[in-house]
Amino acid sequence: MINSLNYFFIIIVSIFFWKETMKTVRMSCSHALIKYLTMQKILINGKKEPLFPGAFGIYGHGNVACIGQAMEEYQDELPGYRGHHEQNMALTGIAYARAKRRQQIFVATSSVGPGSTNMVTAAAVALSNRLPILLLPGDTFSSRFPDPVLQQVEHFNSPSETQNDSFKSVSRYFDRITRPEQILTSLPQAINVMLDPAECGPAVISMSQDVQGEAYDYPEIFFEEKIHEIRRIHPDPNQIQKAADKLKQSKQPIIISGGGVLYSEAEEEISAFANKHNIPVTATVMGIGCMNKDDPYYISAIGCLGEGSSNNLATDTDLALAVGTKLGDFTTGSWTNFENENFQLVSINTSRFDTTKHRATPVVSDAKIGLQELSKALGDWKAPDNWYHRSIEERNKWDEYVAKESGPTNQELPSYAHAVGAVYRNSDSSDIVVTAAGGLVGEVVQIWKPKELNTFETEWGFSCMSYEISGALGIKMAKPDQDVIVFVGDGSYLLQNSDIYSSVLYDKKLIIVVCDNGGHMVINRLQLAKGGNEYLCNLNAARATNVQFVDFEAHAKSMGANGETVKSISELEAAFKRAKESDKTYVISMKTDGYEWLEGTAFWESPTLEVDNTEGKKSALNEFLEGKNKQRKGV
Repeated sequence: MINSLNYFFIIIVSIFFWKETMKTVRMSCSHALIKYLTMQKILINGKKEPLFPGAFGIYGHGNVACIGQAMEEYQDELPGYRGHHEQNMALTGIAYARAKRRQQIFVATSSVGPGSTNMVTAAAVALSNRLPILLLPGDTFSSRFPDPVLQQVEHFNSPSETQNDSFKSVSRYFDRITRPEQILTSLPQAINVMLDPAECGPAVISMSQDVQGEAYDYPEIFFEEKIHEIRRIHPDPNQIQKAADKLKQSKQPIIISGGGVLYSEAEEEISAFANKHNIPVTATVMGIGCMNKDDPYYISAIGCLGEGSSNNLATDTDLALAVGTKLGDFTTGSWTNFENENFQLVSINTSRFDTTKHRATPVVSDAKIGLQELSKALGDWKAPDNWYHRSIEERNKWDEYVAKESGPTNQELPSYAHAVGAVYRNSDSSDIVVTAAGGLVGEVVQIWKPKELNTFETEWGFSCMSYEISGALGIKMAKPDQDVIVFVGDGSYLLQNSDIYSSVLYDKKLIIVVCDNGGHMVINRLQLAKGGNEYLCNLNAARATNVQFVDFEAHAKSMGANGETVKSISELEAAFKRAKESDKTYVISMKTDGYEWLEGTAFWESPTLEVDNTEGKKSALNEFLEGKNKQRKGV
């Protein structure tokens, strides 16, 4: 009996002291959420920085009354930026995270309804490119008393579903907050996902409107400062040894360097690995910038947007060491690039999913650590000199072709290549180039060979039109001391351009080159290549009764930017120099040829009609079948 009483007494005393020591603070869910974000820090090069350096917001019902007020009160710790379109502001945040190599994360909040669904495309960009962003869309009421609220999409047989459930397919982490205490467990999980090198992607915290304003006694320890560090995944020694054994049997190896090399900050390691083991390096679109153009082992970009130099090597290689790449179809030529019957694939990646693609020998590892450990296992082994010498011959040959096609010209209607070449020749080594989607990516990839590391920031994982200007703004915010140069076609420009105004508002100067070729002409090119006729893509075939071309100069000036229109490559070069001297965003517009392109040297599988009732369709089908026959079989 005495023992039982003592035990009961100990429990009562423990609960009393726990309550006394577990102090709480009463605040709204919205204020708790924002305060928690402000207390998250990260070590970057040994210096403590905010994990969340800023937040974009477009307010409406569903986020202005609660989240908006909390953001205003914490603006010194979490600076807010006004967006003009929910998709664009999220794209800007995603580009910021890429430029910061996933070490800092932006927040974007929207109202309920179309404000939230406008961010779905941006979430897909982040997921496809394995980039972090924290999205806070407003949602309906958890009480359901006002249902259906304005802008609510109802599912008659599933009342808990809202339009925000559309985020589930394009986010790495999704949670709907229906009670204020749920953020205690949800926010740490969201942050862990966004900082995980293997799982990195967008996190969506869908905030019920009524819960945003509800108060709760939050533990004070929830708001203690937390310092994060991104973990480095170390490889299994057995996987390293198997990869080394494969490489040692190789006579004609190449390296495919992906975006994971940049996120791992393994630029020095990949150059050292290539030099030590005598292996030429190719890069995916997202991996360009891991080596500069003067590195003796850097060849060029590989794949459908790449150069003949890398693609010719890929055709004959007997082993590709893929580092930090998901091996998308534009990298592999829809898996037709590798024709050597003895071809082997070794993949170093933090993601197990990526390492096992197409019967690869997997090394689940951070790129930096994986390259270091693999190099140790290889010892003094080197690939044969004759293979390296061939890679240099291929590089020099293709460099000559690209330089010729992108060189000075008096051509009345310059090509995309001429425009990119003119700016490249006059650019500083620290200038950062940005483009996305459309025909400009292929021309920029081949021409803009980085003069310095990390000066190539193109988005290609989701190939999202309108990323160009919005993404460039995020990159400029991340790297304010470098000029950021945007190449954008008239099609993407017309899709979204409001961040020209944002760049003026927030004093983030961009140099924007608009190449106006009269429509979505790279898709017009595909239309023709598949045996079709010009239709809708080309403005002149758009069934329009009053085709007019946009005055991009006047449009840019109306948003506060400087701008001019040029008609020749020499005028473009002169205008670019004026843009460099400008103190604010400068837009240069030039008409370009919609039918002239650099040569493509890799197959890309795209839908093709099997009914070949015209010569054009017959030719397209034959080319398609020829490519399909070269595809690497397997999963």
